[in-house]
Order: sequence, then C-alpha cells, then structure tokens
Amino acid sequence: MKRFYFLAILFAIVSQSQAQSILGQWETYDDKTNEKKAIIEIYKQEDAYFAKIVKNFVRDEDAVCEKCEGDKKNHPIIGLVIIENLKENKDEFDGGTILDPESGDIYKCYLKLVENNKLKVRGFIGFSLLGRTQYWLRKE
Repeated sequence: MKRFYFLAILFAIVSQSQAQSILGQWETYDDKTNEKKAIIEIYKQEDAYFAKIVKNFVRDEDAVCEKCEGDKKNHPIIGLVIIENLKENKDEFDGGTILDPESGDIYKCYLKLVENNKLKVRGFIGFSLLGRTQYWLRKE
C-alpha cells in the first residue's frame, strides 16, 4: 500500500511539472484589436529557451523582416527566431532577448507561466518597469 501512495504522489509531481512547461506552441494577439497575430513555438536547446514564429496571420506567408538588423535582416517571418537565450530561474524564464519583427527592435525579456495555458511575456529596456507585457495563450 505504501508503494501505491508513493507512485501516486510521484505521478502527480511529474504530471504537474509537465503541465507547467512553457514548451510548445502559443498564440499571440494584437494588443489593440485582439486579433490573432501569430503562432509562436517555444523550444529548448541545451539549457536555454528560444521561440520562433511558425504561423503568421498578419502578413503574407513570404513576408520578410525588413526592419531587422544583422543576420535577421530580410529573413522570412516564418521561422524567425524572436526569443533567444532565456534561462529558467525558479518560476520564470529570463536573461534573454525578444525581437519585435514589426520594428526590428530587440528588448530584454522574461516569461512567466501565469496559468497552465497562459504565458506572460514581458519585453523591456533596462528595468522591467519600462516595457510592455503581452499574454500568449497555449495553442490547443
């Protein structure tokens, strides 16, 4: 009987930790119109987290990032890596950057899972007080 309780507790812990993952696909919405803008896929490479655009609802499928700089200039929007080098830090992910493909600007950022299917995405300059927050919804 003790073994059953141990396995039940272990299963609950594993299930909860898997449910708390930021990995996967997320839908983004326009702040003003609330229209769906894109589907973003968050993935992990070694010990860092990244995100790329996998579907764009605002621009043509062959659109490129004209305002981006460096190796991302004129890179197709689909497949464009917009979040780079986030590290897990307790209950949030920080230390990386986020790219706004509309302006080409790059900001510091952090992510925090506020509900199992809702992700807080904060981009900022300098201190996190000076920035903008979006909420992404897990794609079903």
